[in-house]
Amino acid sequence: MPKLLHVSASPRGENSDSLRIARTFTDAYRDAHEGDEIEHWDLWDGSLPDFAAGARAKMTVFGGGEPQGEEAAAWTAARRAFERFASAERLLFSVPMWNGSVPYVLKQLIDVVSQPGWIFGVDPEKGYSHLLEGRGTRVAVVYTSAVWGPGLGPEFGSDFQSTYFSDWLRWTGLTDISEIRFHPTLTGDRDETRRQAEAHARELAKGF
Repeated sequence: MPKLLHVSASPRGENSDSLRIARTFTDAYRDAHEGDEIEHWDLWDGSLPDFAAGARAKMTVFGGGEPQGEEAAAWTAARRAFERFASAERLLFSVPMWNGSVPYVLKQLIDVVSQPGWIFGVDPEKGYSHLLEGRGTRVAVVYTSAVWGPGLGPEFGSDFQSTYFSDWLRWTGLTDISEIRFHPTLTGDRDETRRQAEAHARELAKGF
């Protein structure tokens, strides 16, 4: 059974624009893909493991060793997170802009799952290989912001949100990426901008 995994990075619940637009997407996806599984992974629910010992385990693996003790437990927890992420044929991310970039829990997910032999390989001469490519996985990302918006000058901030996250997705090998954007800015028409974003979400979900 195909699965859509919605990974959400906002803790704001019903007040979250990114979650509201993502729900529009999942509702339309459910209507268009009867029988598909839809799973919601709230990154704020405490399921992401701490990665202090995991970082040491990563370097052990890089050195050709086998993690032991605390490192082994952290490596196992990281592997569970990776398998949950990598098990879905379709991925939906809801990503609000925080201080020009992504919320720290999304960076935590990235740091937990981005491991040698899982997400990437590396060759001293050829560089990185991208281990999630060729799977046919499709990705949709809801990007939202309140102050920054396309076409505004640097006095309204910069977009390190989509540039960083899109680059990471492509680094993993996930290149079939669609974006849904909601950037009403401080003086824009929020209702009309939201209507456009939700219409785009519905249309994209139908053929996703």
